[in-house]
Amino acid sequence: MNIGDRVRLMHGKEQGVITRFLDNNLVEVAIDNDFTIPVMRREVVVIAQEEDQHFRNAPAPAPVKKEAAPVVPSTAVAGIYVALVHTTPDLLAVHLVNNSEFDLLFTYGEETAKGYRAQHNDKLPPKKTKPVAHLHLNDFDKWPDLVVQYLQHKTGANTLLEPVTRKLKFKASSFYKSKKTAPVLQKEGYVFQLDSKPSLVNPGQIQEQLIESSAAADNIKVTVPNHEVDLHIEKLLPNEDPKQLSNSELLRTQLAAFQDNLDRAVAANMHEIIFIHGTGNGVLKKEIQKLLSRNPHIKFYEDARKEKFGYGATRVVLK
Repeated sequence: MNIGDRVRLMHGKEQGVITRFLDNNLVEVAIDNDFTIPVMRREVVVIAQEEDQHFRNAPAPAPVKKEAAPVVPSTAVAGIYVALVHTTPDLLAVHLVNNSEFDLLFTYGEETAKGYRAQHNDKLPPKKTKPVAHLHLNDFDKWPDLVVQYLQHKTGANTLLEPVTRKLKFKASSFYKSKKTAPVLQKEGYVFQLDSKPSLVNPGQIQEQLIESSAAADNIKVTVPNHEVDLHIEKLLPNEDPKQLSNSELLRTQLAAFQDNLDRAVAANMHEIIFIHGTGNGVLKKEIQKLLSRNPHIKFYEDARKEKFGYGATRVVLK
């Protein structure tokens, strides 16, 4: 059972396509490529192409001979791509495309405001593709960031290539401009190249680079954050229109600024720091306090002075 397989519900007539694995026992199925539902693996069965003929006890019709269509060579630059291809006007299949001469060992995951979730891993041969997820266009503003990690390998090769991690973050202003023919698939879709030119590694220099990196880390000077850190989005992104960003993008930006300032406060041995998050719907405050509760460097946290901040700031006392 794989992503993209067409399945039938065992206790119903509905059919659909597996769009993702939710855990070891649960899969997400797009019913008739329209709406998605979670289903236990044991409750679905993969539909074979010969299934109808088998149950009708009818012999398979003689294959119709057709002239093979000429193969049009891809003009795309060799490399690794993510291609989002329509299966219906609303549903997009996310394909990983290996348009290279190397085997591709990869992992695929998704990142939201709640964190990263690993979804898939596999080996992809040269000039092959694999669907790894499905996304609905109607939920575009709620899409997660797509995270792909891969390592290229070729038996007998005398060069060592760097492992690569790429994150795709979609914005409507640029997403729809990426439409073109996907390499290998030879279908129209929204295409994003993950690599440029593969980076070569000199094994003899790896130890030297590690030593240099360690020495450089010892000389890093920490920039001490302000005692009061304003996390309002207009303060963090003064040159951007917040209305152009989704709520999840705004929250990720604010939490990244919070974490950066907290880490620098810990490194600088500050006694305390105040984060001004406002009241709003309370989501940002809740996420901040969740992170603080897990941090071993925090002595305690509380609402900052109400006469100055109301309920819109949190005071953090460090160990």
